[in-house]
Amino acid sequence: MNDLSNALREQDKKRHCWSCKPIPRVAILVLVLLFLLGLFLSIFILVVVHNAAFFLCLLSLSSLVASFLLWNTLNWRRKADLLLYLHSFPDSDLSFAPHAHLVKITGIVMCGSASLESSYEKASRCIYTSTVLYEYGELGLKPVDDSRACFQWRLAYSERFSTDFYITDSKSGIRALVKAGPDCKVIPLIIESRLVTTTRKCNTLSTHLRKWLRDRNLSAEARLLRLEEGYVKEGSVVSVIGMLHRSNDIVTIVQPPELISTGCLWKKLLLPIDVDGLIVGPPG
Repeated sequence: MNDLSNALREQDKKRHCWSCKPIPRVAILVLVLLFLLGLFLSIFILVVVHNAAFFLCLLSLSSLVASFLLWNTLNWRRKADLLLYLHSFPDSDLSFAPHAHLVKITGIVMCGSASLESSYEKASRCIYTSTVLYEYGELGLKPVDDSRACFQWRLAYSERFSTDFYITDSKSGIRALVKAGPDCKVIPLIIESRLVTTTRKCNTLSTHLRKWLRDRNLSAEARLLRLEEGYVKEGSVVSVIGMLHRSNDIVTIVQPPELISTGCLWKKLLLPIDVDGLIVGPPG
């Protein structure tokens, strides 16, 4: 069970190839010094002049700053933030986009030499598939991740796959090969759909679900489960952000060699996020 927990955490780490830029220590030190100075001054005014206005203003401003930092700490892994960056990034035109530059291509996808099939629904001719199983923790059940508390949904199993595919640029009509195979870091912003949710009254799982669990050496006992699956089929329209590579008449989109910074997402009051990999998501 510990090996499974470590494997799931490692998969989760690879899947979320982005991180919030840390706030510089100098900035934190300056904020702390300003707060202490303002606190000392406000208390002095409160005692001598008997005016609490400055003290209340300091508390209000400090609360806003603390809320901003807490908001960024709690939201640095949310897909919605990267979706905002994906949709705000301007579409490129492959006719004029230079070699070795970061581009965003939106268009219809087609499978390459290999295609994928979704795990549960068996959707064929896919360029990306993901199936995630969550289990509800209760007293008496040993959690998959011992660091998680009881009485909450926890990750029990996860599988995500992507493969090389072609995308046709909607602006120029040029077709490009997107290198998204197993050797590439891919950040899929595809939202999984909830397919199965069991209840406390469920005494026996469905035959299909039991078979799916047993094929993956998971317990088929009746319990609170939530299974979600997402995929991108051939013919779908997606957006891809990656590095453009030109070689003769072949156009390829590859994983950027360096981290991508989203910049400050002011619409959501979020600090910059560093992205490591190829971004694939819905058009917008």
